[in-house]
Amino acid sequence: MNDRLHDLVIVGGGPVGAALAIALSDAAYDVLLLEARADLNTANDERTLAMSYGSRLILERLGTWNRIESPTAIHSIHISQRGGFGRAVLGAHDAGLPALGYVVGYRRLQKALGEALAMSRATLVAGANVEDLEFSTDRVSVRFRRDHQEHSVSGRLLVIADGGATLGERAGATIKVRDYRQEAVVARITTSKPHGQRAFERFTAGGPVALLPFADRYALVWTAAPEAAARIAAMNDTSFLDALQGHFGDRAGRLLAVASRARFPLALRYADDPVLSRSVLLGNAAQALHPIAGQGFNLGLRDAWELANLLLHRDDPDPGSSGCLAAYRSARRLDRFGGIALTDSLVRIFSNNFAPLRAARGAGLALLDIAPPLKRTFMQRMIFGAS
Repeated sequence: MNDRLHDLVIVGGGPVGAALAIALSDAAYDVLLLEARADLNTANDERTLAMSYGSRLILERLGTWNRIESPTAIHSIHISQRGGFGRAVLGAHDAGLPALGYVVGYRRLQKALGEALAMSRATLVAGANVEDLEFSTDRVSVRFRRDHQEHSVSGRLLVIADGGATLGERAGATIKVRDYRQEAVVARITTSKPHGQRAFERFTAGGPVALLPFADRYALVWTAAPEAAARIAAMNDTSFLDALQGHFGDRAGRLLAVASRARFPLALRYADDPVLSRSVLLGNAAQALHPIAGQGFNLGLRDAWELANLLLHRDDPDPGSSGCLAAYRSARRLDRFGGIALTDSLVRIFSNNFAPLRAARGAGLALLDIAPPLKRTFMQRMIFGAS
């Protein structure tokens, strides 16, 4: 592949990078998408994603929502804290929406986006492993390896999407990291009660525990200190279920079976400025958040939608111009840093057993539950972001 000049070169064909390419498919831009995996449509990833109703609206505008197989709607969320008073129940009816959000399988979402991408005007190069970047005044050159051969392409704008965190550093981004000293144990849980489209978020001193309705089971996210997470992950099924039942309680009924267990570390990792010389960081490359409140994917999808809208409605023919990038930075500042601050604050406030703070948390949850204007404002922020 010769060093051809494209309008945009997107590195990363995960949900955020693919969404951007699809959003630009009706424009006159020449878009090249480089993806390290050999085939987007056969992603072997059993993770689940918590998707807000706002993200559904974006995917509908991209023409991909109806392609997603069996999303599970969340009609209500029960929020509580272990060892303290106070709880809040958020309902879709409180927000005037048919659902607060959805739980979708990552593999199913990626397949739907891959199918839409194949019908777009963007060019996908799979199996491309980016090795080097070179910046000049009017372009960014990208060198990658594919099929044991080196290739080079150039773009007026480079977009580093999804898992390209180290590539962002090579592009000159200043990355800030906060290690929460927590790990997430994820699994699928079968219970004695049907979930009724209700999600649970229970805060504990070791970190939050979430049960999200997914098909006829729950998707579990159990946060704990690394040593505790290692013990939990090593338990046999019976011991695991007994430990989770004691930790979470019986709100979801008796826990009957567990499957698809995995474990991964948790940290806040974000670019101080996602806009660099002729390049933009999106998705996990721009900010990787704690899973508390399920904001990470939704924030990244809004990043992609905002960038696409800006490019589609500007008269500037150069998508990598300083004016274009400054406009994107300004448009995303409030929502991006608001999402980062909100998630980080929730982790800090709720992941401890400090008695005065526990009482304040309980009072805050009780107030949220009984004050409709406060509840609506909070839900609007979680569903649609800040603007």
